[in-house]
Amino acid sequence: MESPAFDLAFEPAYGRAVPVESGVERITAENPGPFTFYGTNSYIVGGSSAAVIDPGPEDEAHYQALMAALAGREVTHIFVSHTHRDHSPLAKRLQAATGAVTVGQGPHRPARPLREGEINPFAESSDISFVPDITLSDGQALSGDGWSLRAVLTPGHTANHAAFALEGRDILFSGDHVMAWSTSIVAPPDGSMADYMASLDRLMARGDRLLLPGHGGPVSEPAAFLLALKAHRLGRERAILERIRAGDRAISEMVKAIYRDTDPKLHGAAALSVLAHIEDLVERGEIAADGPPSLAAAYRLL
Repeated sequence: MESPAFDLAFEPAYGRAVPVESGVERITAENPGPFTFYGTNSYIVGGSSAAVIDPGPEDEAHYQALMAALAGREVTHIFVSHTHRDHSPLAKRLQAATGAVTVGQGPHRPARPLREGEINPFAESSDISFVPDITLSDGQALSGDGWSLRAVLTPGHTANHAAFALEGRDILFSGDHVMAWSTSIVAPPDGSMADYMASLDRLMARGDRLLLPGHGGPVSEPAAFLLALKAHRLGRERAILERIRAGDRAISEMVKAIYRDTDPKLHGAAALSVLAHIEDLVERGEIAADGPPSLAAAYRLL
């Protein structure tokens, strides 16, 4: 299956602030991994009055790098795109040091309730302690010295995911919803594929010139990239339907066929992505399960 043209060229420059655009700097935490690429990007927006977007994990070196970059500036707001432990935990210490208010869509919550006997596979990745001082509604804007950030709610990766539009600049801080280096993880019950696709359509309608994601480098041609991301997800959906049509009944069977060229170590995450698609397909009445949709259920076409 053809994928979008992912951009793996990225220099994390750990420990220092990198200018990205006028009035925008990026500092990358040294927490590389299969889901974080080189690490989590924290962004500083503004001049004498600054905002931090996604302070990152609780990491001493990253905290010191942020404080050095912010020296001599008033920090008024700490924006959090979503409550995974690679994005939000450092907000607490940064707030204590600066007095800034924390901002986000809300505390962590699943996209749907846990079903009987179900275990949330990403529970340990969730920062359930973060509760923002300001809970953003869609379209709400907050401003500082030379900057204004407007909330663009983008549930899907998590139920409380938000992107932030830099007013007057056609720049969107896209968190983990859209990244240049990889597709986003959408894993039930935290994530919802139906929500993710609706949020993707929403970004496609915006016309931003630049996306600055939570991991990796910028998305410099958003229109084409978003279109390719949507096509990729729809292709994955077709592949699932084709596997069921061919006789596969279990998600494990589908993963072996659809992700045959993917490192088997990532098949667990792939199974959750397939489940997210399947939940959407069941809801739309295209397939049925022998009970609630789950990793262990059997599926058939309707």
